[in-house]
Amino acid sequence: MTSAPAIGFEYRPSRLFGRCLVAMAGLAGLAVVLAGVGLWLKALLLAGVGIALFRVLAAQAQQPVRAAGWAADGNWGLRLHQGQDVVAVLLSFRVLGMFLLLRLRSTEGREAALLLAPDNSDADLRRRLRMRLATVKSEEATPRF
Repeated sequence: MTSAPAIGFEYRPSRLFGRCLVAMAGLAGLAVVLAGVGLWLKALLLAGVGIALFRVLAAQAQQPVRAAGWAADGNWGLRLHQGQDVVAVLLSFRVLGMFLLLRLRSTEGREAALLLAPDNSDADLRRRLRMRLATVKSEEATPRF
């Protein structure tokens, strides 16, 4: 069997994920408003939902990865926004319908979670990654979080 070709792609955070987070925070806020608790507790819970949403969206916007690549020999490489290239290890992956979630750790010890969705990657890239991830040995990466 021939070795699998290298797979490389530009990465930008998914806007679809951000919209889903805002919708979920809206539903959580509605649940708090309709809850039968005191007004001060509602205000506190709504503030907590807002702060949590802000922190997740800010972390997503500050994603340091600009591009990623999976070489034919199985090594991962990440290109950061500063322009430096670092070697990474695949920690885990998860296929969720049309979404593909990769969790990588660079040699510097920083972790990056890359969500490949229909709005930030094409279907062919996600299909090729899914097919190649299916051949990954269980000791290299776990298929779940």
